[in-house]
Amino acid sequence: MTGWTRRKLGIGVAALGLAPGPARAQAKPRVVVIGGGIGGATAAKYLAMGDALDVTLVEPKSHYATCVFSNLYLAGLWSLESLTYGYEALTRRYGVAIVQDAAVAIDPDIKRVRLAGGASLSYERLVVSPGIAFRFGEIDGYDDGATGSMPHAWSAGSQTKLLRARLEAMEDGGVFVIVTPPAPFRCPPGPYERASLAAYYFKQFKPRSKIIILDAQDSFFQQEVFRDGWDRHYPGMIEWLPARSTGGVTAVEFPAGFVRTARETVRASVANVIPRQVAGEVAHIAGLVDARGWCPVDPQTFESKLRPGIHVVGDAALAGDMPKSAFCANVQAKACASAIRTALTGARLSRLHLLSTFYTFLAGNDAMADAAVFAPANGMIKLQDAFQTQPGEQPETRRRNAKEALGWYDAFTRDVFG
Repeated sequence: MTGWTRRKLGIGVAALGLAPGPARAQAKPRVVVIGGGIGGATAAKYLAMGDALDVTLVEPKSHYATCVFSNLYLAGLWSLESLTYGYEALTRRYGVAIVQDAAVAIDPDIKRVRLAGGASLSYERLVVSPGIAFRFGEIDGYDDGATGSMPHAWSAGSQTKLLRARLEAMEDGGVFVIVTPPAPFRCPPGPYERASLAAYYFKQFKPRSKIIILDAQDSFFQQEVFRDGWDRHYPGMIEWLPARSTGGVTAVEFPAGFVRTARETVRASVANVIPRQVAGEVAHIAGLVDARGWCPVDPQTFESKLRPGIHVVGDAALAGDMPKSAFCANVQAKACASAIRTALTGARLSRLHLLSTFYTFLAGNDAMADAAVFAPANGMIKLQDAFQTQPGEQPETRRRNAKEALGWYDAFTRDVFG
C-alpha cells in the first residue's frame, strides 16, 4: 500500500454522481442501451438523469438476478428472491423506456437496432452491455445440453437453482467437483468463494463430503487468504488441483459424473463445470469483438475501438487491469454515461472514477474486503493502487467485513436499480 486506506478507496460506497447538462429545446438525443444487467441498468439510469436524453433499455427478461452474493444462496444463507430486481424504478424515477425484447442485429451505418420481435430502434449513441457467453466444446462432452446435468451456474437464475438442488440432494460423503475456466472470466474470486461456501454448507449438513477444484490455472486471486481460510474452517475438506498437476480438464461424462483430466478421472457426485467465456452474443453480431473474443474500448469513454458511436461496458469490455466484476461494470457505465452526455448535450464531463470494491465470503461470518483504484494510462486502464485482505487477520476484522458486506450490497443494488 502507498498510504491508501479502506475509507479513501471507498469500500461500501456505491454512488458516483453525474452533473446534469442543460436541457435543449429540440427533440432529445436518443440513446439505446442493450442489456439489463449491472452495466446496462447503471448506464440507462445515469444517462437518463437530468432528462436531457431519450433513453431506451432493451432487455428480454423482466427481472435480473445478481451473480453478486449468489454463492450465499448456494450456501443456504440468502434466498434467490433477495438477489432479484426489476426495472420499474428506472422508468418511474428516471423515465427510462424498457423494451422487453432481444436485440438480434445492429446496423452501425444507419444507427439502428433490430429486435427479435420485428421492431427496430434508431439511436444517436448505443451502449452494449451483453455480459458473457460460453465457449462450449473445449471440454469434450460439455456443451449447452450438458448444463442440465453439470450446471455452470455462472449466470444467476435457473442454473443457480439447479446447482443448489444438486448440492441439497447430494449424499453425505459425496464429492463436489468445481471446474474453473481459463482467464479472463467473470468474477475472478468467484469459483473459490463458491468452494468456501459449499464447504460451509457441507460442514453443517454433510460433514463427510469433499470438494475438489480442478483449476485451469496454476494460481488464483488471493490464494493465500483462501487457503488460510480453508485450513481454519474446513480442514481436509477442500482440495485444490492446479493445471500443472492435472494437465487440465479434457472431458466430462454425464449422467455418470466423470470428469477427466489429462492424468486422471474423478467421479463427481455433483459437478459444477464453468466453461471458457467470451463477450455476449450481440457483441459478436455487431462486430465489436477482436480475436480474443472481447471488446476493445477507449479507456476514457468506453467507446468501441472497432465501431465508433457504440460503447461497451461490463464483462464484455477489454478494460485493461479492471477485473470482470459487477462493481467494475457499474463504474464503467457511469464513466460511459458521462462521456455520452457530454458528447450529445454539452453536459460537464464528470471526473473519471474507476475503482473496484468487493467482498468475498470464506464462511458465513468471515469475509474478505478488497479494493482497487484504476486510471487510464497509455491508452489502457492500469491499476494504480489497491487494498487487499491479508492472511491471518483477526476474526473480529473478518466478522466486521461480513457485516459491512450486507450494507455494501444494499447500497450497490439501489445505485443500479433504484
